[in-house]
Formats: sequence, C-alpha cells, structure tokens
Amino acid sequence: MLRALAALTIAFAGAASADPARFVERSVDLHGKTYRYQVFVPANTAKSPAVVLFLHGSGERGSDNQKQMTQGLPPWLKQHMDFPAVVVIPQAPENTEWTDKADADMAMAALEKSIKEFHGDRRRLYLTGLSMGGYGSWQLAVDHPDTFAAAAIICGGVTSDDDDRDRLYVHGVPKGEDPFARVAAGIGKLPVWIFHGGDDNVVPTEQSRRMNAALVKLGKEVKYTEFPGVNHGSWEKAYATPDLWDWMFAHTR
Repeated sequence: MLRALAALTIAFAGAASADPARFVERSVDLHGKTYRYQVFVPANTAKSPAVVLFLHGSGERGSDNQKQMTQGLPPWLKQHMDFPAVVVIPQAPENTEWTDKADADMAMAALEKSIKEFHGDRRRLYLTGLSMGGYGSWQLAVDHPDTFAAAAIICGGVTSDDDDRDRLYVHGVPKGEDPFARVAAGIGKLPVWIFHGGDDNVVPTEQSRRMNAALVKLGKEVKYTEFPGVNHGSWEKAYATPDLWDWMFAHTR
C-alpha cells in the first residue's frame, strides 16, 4: 500500500512539474543570414514526437517572427493546446516566396534543427501550408519526396498567372512538360489532402482541381475537399476539418 502511494505521489509530482504546451522562439543560420522562427511544443513531449512543418501565406512575410502566427494553423493551435505534435513555423522574409530556393532551404533547416532539438520521429514528419505556403508545400514535396509522411495543402497551386508574383510557381519543371503531371509524379508516394475554396479569387480553385486530377490519374493517395462559396480564406475550414489530423497521423514513412 505504501509503495503504491509513493508511486502515485511520484507520478503526480512528475505530471505537476511537466512543461505545459507552449510556443518558443528559435533561430537558424543559413547562407550567412539568421532567420527566426516559432515552434509549438506540446505538453509532456513524447520521447519521439511527430513534427509538422507549417508554411504561411504572403501576408505574413517579414522578420518580426510574429506575423506568421496570425493566420492558419498557429491560431488554431492556440485554441487546441492539447495538440500532440511539435509544429515548426518559419517566416519568409518580405518580397520572397516559399518557392524560392533560399526560403525553401530555410524552412527545411528550421525543420531539421527542430527535429534534433525535440527528438522528433523522422518517420512522422508532416507538411502543410496555405496560399503562398501551399505553393511552397508542393515545392518541398517535389524537392524532398522521401521526407514527409503526409501533407495537407490549402488553397495552393503549381503555376502562376500573376505578373506581380513571377517566382510563385513550382520550380524545376522542364519546359514543355505539364507542370501538374510533373509535380504529381515528383512527390513520390506522399499522401496529400488538398483543400480549396470554391470561389477563391486569389489562387484559382482550378489549381487544386488540376493537381487533384493529376494525382488521381497516377493512382496516388489523395483526398480533395472543396468548400462551396468560400473565397481565399479556406484555411479556417480546412484546419477545423474533424478528420484531418487523424488522417495525417495515420501515415508514417
């Protein structure tokens, strides 16, 4: 009886002293520059937690390490502090794109540093992004086809019709090839859940429709959710989708 009581006391004390879920600020040095990023660290971090990389949209670019916390997954996390995975939240500098090599390399460097610091499980790395970050997610999926276990890509795209964003497209597609087919083939066996608003007037919904069709044609594992009547801010509904994280975390490499 005394031994049992002592064990319960120790367990209670351990639980009471455990760190709560929190956001921490970190930085990574790459190519002579220092980039700051945020990390969501779950309470009672598992020995080898899953790790999610989140890429924000164009409106959250900067160097304050704060704007990227205002849209998409970070606000959702603040309402769901029981989330069980580490989440890496880098910030792209002003006037850059996640499809630029420097930004893509920085995101992967922040992910790698976080995996090492928090002892992340390399079999359970996940990718998600919205808008510009959706484009960046397709870029990382192609450039690192053997890294992620699953991806959720929201109101993103592969090609760009915007003259003011002439770098916002998935790079590396040979001239003359269908970019959607090329990306579908290039991501390997990565399972993807695509989300888009049906009335998106910023990134055309057709971008995700064509990407979904290309993946289906190749027999890839893909889910597609289109929200009728929703404009560009489809990430709120996407991250609130009840089955999203169960689906994501069911996949391992």
